[in-house]
Amino acid sequence: MTGRAVLAVLQRELVKMLRQRTRLLAAMVRPLIWLLVIGGGFGAVLTADGLPYQQFLAPGVVGMTMLFAAMLSALTMVYDKESGVMRMLVIAPFPHFWIVLAKAAAAVAAALVQALMLLVLLAALGFLDWHNVSWLMLVAALLTVSAACAAMGMLTAAFTRTLDNFAAVMNFVIFPVFFLSGSLYPITRLPAWLKAVAMANPYTYGVDLLKHALLGGMGGSFAAEFPAAVDAVVLVSFTVAALAVACARFSGESAFQPVIRQITGRRR
Repeated sequence: MTGRAVLAVLQRELVKMLRQRTRLLAAMVRPLIWLLVIGGGFGAVLTADGLPYQQFLAPGVVGMTMLFAAMLSALTMVYDKESGVMRMLVIAPFPHFWIVLAKAAAAVAAALVQALMLLVLLAALGFLDWHNVSWLMLVAALLTVSAACAAMGMLTAAFTRTLDNFAAVMNFVIFPVFFLSGSLYPITRLPAWLKAVAMANPYTYGVDLLKHALLGGMGGSFAAEFPAAVDAVVLVSFTVAALAVACARFSGESAFQPVIRQITGRRR
């Protein structure tokens, strides 16, 4: 019963995403703007130890695509609270934390689909050299980074009750997480206090793992900055911890109390 319910939620979210073609188009345009405009500007004044700056930027924009995709997918959790769909889910005969896990799985799938689309586009435009790609590492990176981004989105959604609040919180989360991640520059070159903040950012290790997969040993000091095993351990640990907190929060009475009140109020 629980498995079918989770698959139903996952199918609903994926069908909704695939029908929103404008959303998929925007997901491809955003990283290209960063590559062509930001990357072109920085590349004119900055060298990445022999590696074209736009090629160095490729892992960062792939990670950014997964981050935005997962966070926007998490938005459906808040939307369902406001639209009334959540009322049908919370009275279903399975534990509430399965709702969070199903939504997280849908966010992972959305992030993976958009990341794969972008990788093909980057290769076609010449920003990615398939000969330098570590395929096994790439699979591991895509799975762990998308899961960590989905967990971040679920954690944000679990503590948000309205769409307006989620939009504000999402911007507050996404931009510091992205800019302090090594996506645009090596974190080793940051001031000490900013470097400490970047190292505390779990998304930093996701971008670093993507650099391992897509850049290999190219770029010198602009290449990956941590061992791949460390990146994977941090990402998995954060994903488990964030999902555990999100599940506990959503399963708590305060998270869905307004929904329950709407149900009981109508029954009276």
